[in-house]
Amino acid sequence: MRIAMWSGPRNLSTAMMYAFGARQDFTVMDEPFYGAYLAVTGSDHPMKAEIIDAHETDPERIAETCMQEGAPHTYMKHMPHHMLPDFPLGWAEDCVNIHLIRHPARVIASYAAKREAPTLEDIGFVQQAALYERLGGIVIDSTDIRANPGAMLRALCNSVDLPFDPAMLEWPAGPRAEDGIWAKHWYNAVHKSTGIAGAEGPLPEVPEGLRPVLNAALPHYSGLHRVRLSP
Repeated sequence: MRIAMWSGPRNLSTAMMYAFGARQDFTVMDEPFYGAYLAVTGSDHPMKAEIIDAHETDPERIAETCMQEGAPHTYMKHMPHHMLPDFPLGWAEDCVNIHLIRHPARVIASYAAKREAPTLEDIGFVQQAALYERLGGIVIDSTDIRANPGAMLRALCNSVDLPFDPAMLEWPAGPRAEDGIWAKHWYNAVHKSTGIAGAEGPLPEVPEGLRPVLNAALPHYSGLHRVRLSP
């Protein structure tokens, strides 16, 4: 089985990668198209030069890697906005595609704490909705996962005919060998964790200057939220 987990940033995506990585039957990949995305777009991301230097930037070679089988399964953490129009996507057609979503107000608040003034492009909701339309798959909301990790991970495994493994609920603190080089900027909180964080509180207040981004993202989030997996 090859799982392609599509998620925007600041969306429990690294914790989910750690959960699958805690299983003995999965190898994991961390945002394999990130370097290629930065090399093509020149987007001013933290650690851009280091990422481009340390990671593969040829999208065709990356696609070939994404088609390889794991031991025996592979879990790939992908960002929808990394998949530029000219990048190959055929490799994903034979994957189990899962779309991890989170309310855009939470995404924007978390992203802005790490990189000032995120744009709609940065948080990936438009691209994620388009990928769901093309590839189909399962939608799961990070708020539901945090409210009841055991039930939601069990439901997710059941939905893809994968036995649930309790190892997914706990892992040792610290970085992982599979982490992208960007982990030292983005993964501080998850490196301190030993499992999925608890239930989230009320939605954060989004600054007025970022409300146009919130309003543009909400319809795409809402459409996916309506078809999300329930425990």
